[in-house]
Amino acid sequence: MKTLYLAGGCFWCISAFFWDLDGVNDVVSGYCGGDEINPTYEQVKSQSTGHRETIKIEYDETKVSPKEILEVFFNNVDPYDFEGQFIDKGHSYTLAFYYEDEEQKKLFEEFLKEKIEESGKDAAIAIEPYKEFYEAEAHHQKFCMRHPEEFEKELIESGRKKK
Repeated sequence: MKTLYLAGGCFWCISAFFWDLDGVNDVVSGYCGGDEINPTYEQVKSQSTGHRETIKIEYDETKVSPKEILEVFFNNVDPYDFEGQFIDKGHSYTLAFYYEDEEQKKLFEEFLKEKIEESGKDAAIAIEPYKEFYEAEAHHQKFCMRHPEEFEKELIESGRKKK
């Protein structure tokens, strides 16, 4: 299994787009990029830790490429919003790719360069070295599956989905 760490705003919302993707084995909601050890949701949401809400995607590269995963990500965020995602604003809701090695860094840089060239706009996606990933509290995991009505409401209220 391979792993990607992607910050896409609200982890409840962005994680849902990967569960049905063939080759994705697991999607874990958590926090990455900050210095606080084992932060809580409340701390991250308060913008005091430097973390972003992040998903950890474990995938089988023989079934799905990392570029395909990045395409799904890019198509389900607002890649040009430097202040957060939809109604969620602040650093913890900004976009980032966290790379674990130079190969991933190159993948992320090439992907982003391609998207910038296609759109003619600067993308609001940071490319940063991986820092410790902290799994979010249990009630945040697989939220879209466990609470479908609340999840649908969140998608609409956040602006990610039109009524």
